Amino acid sequence: MKYRTLGKTGLQVSEIGLGMWAIGGDAWGPVDDEESLAAIRRAWDLGVNFFDTSDQYGFGHSEEVLGRFLAGVPRDQIIVASKVGLFRGEDQSVPNPYSSVDLVVHDCEQSLKRLGTDHIDVYQDHLWWDENVEIFAEAFLRLRDAGKVRFLGVSTNDMSYIEHFDRAVGGMDTLQIDYSILNRQPEQDTLPYCQERNIGVIARGSLGMGKLTGKFTPDTTFPESDWRRSWVEGDERAEFLRDIHMANELRSVQNGRTLAQLALGYVLANPAVSLTIPGAKNPRQVEQNVAAVEHPLSAEEVARIREIAEQGQPAHP
Repeated sequence: MKYRTLGKTGLQVSEIGLGMWAIGGDAWGPVDDEESLAAIRRAWDLGVNFFDTSDQYGFGHSEEVLGRFLAGVPRDQIIVASKVGLFRGEDQSVPNPYSSVDLVVHDCEQSLKRLGTDHIDVYQDHLWWDENVEIFAEAFLRLRDAGKVRFLGVSTNDMSYIEHFDRAVGGMDTLQIDYSILNRQPEQDTLPYCQERNIGVIARGSLGMGKLTGKFTPDTTFPESDWRRSWVEGDERAEFLRDIHMANELRSVQNGRTLAQLALGYVLANPAVSLTIPGAKNPRQVEQNVAAVEHPLSAEEVARIREIAEQGQPAHP
């Protein structure tokens, strides 16, 4: 494993972390908790030290599974990242309920109980709408002063919200963004902003939610419990087909890598990125993702990937 500094936090983080949305079991099809734990342990054995979860993932279940792992390892060697803001506010037809500092603090304390720890290393505002920013900022600062969280961040691609949150907390520590070959918009504004301010960048979605693994075909279907089912139905199908076609075009740049390793390598080739956090449901997927650090991309390969991406699909927000 290779490690980088997570911005101004000074934390040394593995270039490949583990994203734990799928482990929640509510959005990516069926999962088995024992298999999830095996994936977490395998990641740890391979040098992964950054584990990213949320109270939203499985409505707390992902945090509980991670908590089972944390009980058996040295806590000071693990970097735990979690999020707050969608657990109660996922229904956009009603006003965001996070209008109380005490509510945000309460939800953090519930996350701590599920995780079985007395602190969260990186706590992130899990929103994509610019609302109640000051509430979250005040709560986060209070939690930091109390030692319940160490570093403050936000998970969003909305540039105006990023700037608002950054000002509200007096300089945020981290930013989690959707960044991949399929979504290169952060290269235009977000990544330069973070690099200038020494904000640690946590890249999610680097495998294009699976589109950049090469495992999908025009005949792919998804179970009812998988949110990606909408990709193969209705208006989203055309975009799905275009993206998997582009993924196949990228095979010309693989050079001994898997397609997923190529996708992860592209994100890690950007100097503003501290780490990427692909999800995994089993040890085999973890092993394949971690191996991406062994095959860094050359400048020529990065340039070729961009050419293919620009021909197949324009950068989009």
